[in-house]
Amino acid sequence: MPDRREKIKTATPGFRGPGFRGPGFGPPGGHFAYGAVKPENLRKTLKRFWEYLRPHRGKIALIFLLVIVTSLLMLAGPYLIGKAIDDYIIPKNFRGLLQLVVLMISLYVMNSILIWLQGYISIRTVQRVVFQLRKDLFNNLQSLPLRFFDSNPHGDIMSRLTNDIDTINMSLGTGLTQIFSGIISIIGTIIIMLRMSPPLTLVSLMVVPLTLLVTTIVSSRTRESFLNNQTILGQLNSVAEENINGLKVVKIFAREKREIEKFESINEELRKVGIRAQIYAGVMGPLMNVVNNLSFAFIAGFGGWLSARDIVSVGTVASFIIYSRQFTRPINELANLFNMMQSAIAGAERVFKVMNESPEPVDPPDAVELKDVKGEVEFRNVYFSYKEDVPVLKDVNFHVKPGQIVALVGPTGAGKTTIVNLLTRFYDVNSGAILIDGIDIRKIKRSNLRSLLGIVLQDTYLFSESIKENIRYGRLDATDQEVKEAARLANAEHFILKLPKGYDTVLTDGGENLSQGQRQLLAIARAILADPAILILDEATSNVDTKTERQIQSAMLKLMEGRTSFVIAHRLSTIRNADIILVINNGEIIERGTHEELLRKRGFYYNLYMSQFGIEEKVTEAV
Repeated sequence: MPDRREKIKTATPGFRGPGFRGPGFGPPGGHFAYGAVKPENLRKTLKRFWEYLRPHRGKIALIFLLVIVTSLLMLAGPYLIGKAIDDYIIPKNFRGLLQLVVLMISLYVMNSILIWLQGYISIRTVQRVVFQLRKDLFNNLQSLPLRFFDSNPHGDIMSRLTNDIDTINMSLGTGLTQIFSGIISIIGTIIIMLRMSPPLTLVSLMVVPLTLLVTTIVSSRTRESFLNNQTILGQLNSVAEENINGLKVVKIFAREKREIEKFESINEELRKVGIRAQIYAGVMGPLMNVVNNLSFAFIAGFGGWLSARDIVSVGTVASFIIYSRQFTRPINELANLFNMMQSAIAGAERVFKVMNESPEPVDPPDAVELKDVKGEVEFRNVYFSYKEDVPVLKDVNFHVKPGQIVALVGPTGAGKTTIVNLLTRFYDVNSGAILIDGIDIRKIKRSNLRSLLGIVLQDTYLFSESIKENIRYGRLDATDQEVKEAARLANAEHFILKLPKGYDTVLTDGGENLSQGQRQLLAIARAILADPAILILDEATSNVDTKTERQIQSAMLKLMEGRTSFVIAHRLSTIRNADIILVINNGEIIERGTHEELLRKRGFYYNLYMSQFGIEEKVTEAV
């Protein structure tokens, strides 16, 4: 199923099947890397990644030196066993055998210590590399403009920060050293076997094509099965998540039976695919045992025949049997490790693509920092579009005096929120200029500009911290008393004190344990605490009831006294007291004036207002 395979390649780069814990671990066949993703530009990615490895090149060299030493010590074991049989066991030289046993024990103990040391250095080095990579990626995300997050799926961005870096971590921690160790083991084993007996070496190598054939066939089937398994598992998780989040809707329409049937259908398909995947994964171990036993039988039979004719010694045959097992193991693992490294490089490539994104423009050297801001705002011949040739704002002009309340009114998609995005410099104008106190905002330091603005958005976001800290986010140096005062002004204290721990109640999942209205009240309290020079309210009261809305408006009027305020509202009752109402449609200001002036004009605003309150006029086609 190519569609499922492509979906997994996109959604879960470097996915490894269930039970994967690195080569040699997990259930039979569980050491295969299912669904390896190939990088697009290998050389460029490796060059970029080397910059993260460069500071640790001394430790990396030491790690590879230890890999060489431990691999050679492992190769010495079978040779010494053969020597023990030929030189000490058959001649019954037990004193010499004891000395050789002591030597072998010493070598194995030394090897174990060196492997532990290699692992210790490797883990510390890899974790430092991954730490720096994760840190740089997160820091880069903080510097990217809002346009990047608007045009890229958030789940994909999260996947790069978590899954891709985790893949790099896994691959660097085990894959790189094991590939190097496997290559040394294969080359070293062949050299030693050739020196001991070329005929036996030829017999040992006869099973290699069979090993590669079995590995290729079974691993491809296993990979495809686990890809399908992961696709269906994702569908099952999606159904479960949607059902839990939309449980109220399910119960309201009495669709429990339908949801159960949908879940059972996907669950049954997952069961079938899961069985198939595990069967393929489980068959690898027995098949490789058959191949290894064939090799064992060939070497033992042919070696015995050669030994009977005094062509090779019994010890040589014993060494060959052990070497043949050491020889096939790294061959089985190298294909998996190669896929793992490909996935890691592909993951690094995805991470670097985010890092290559252009950050928000740096403030010019002559950027100014405003102090004692009056709050005068002017939009002068502003044109803007998110996409080329699709204008959102067209020749927008207005002037707001310090302390005035400006209401932005119009149908959905007219450009109201875009005006706010431009004022905050989440986006920059295509042409024209926006001025605060007569200064183009592009000449103001970006951090200083945003510190002058207090924003309450329609979609409230709260952090998984206490209510107190969420409000304090507006001004980090605020005292507890100032936090509580802001909550009182926003009319939020009445529900905060009813919570189990009051202001110390920790919010979960972005405040899911609060109602939408309560979350919005906390966002308003946060803006009040920030005490901005310019206040922006984007549908700030859209999620509260009428009574609470009136209470908030009373607090807002006090908050807006003496400061310039922009209010976006679909409820026209909330903007009657605005000094200026700008009516926006299709990216243009088509009307402006006070509430009474616009009603007297009997134009677009008049029709909007009457359509909401059902007085005198019917809704016109323009609305």
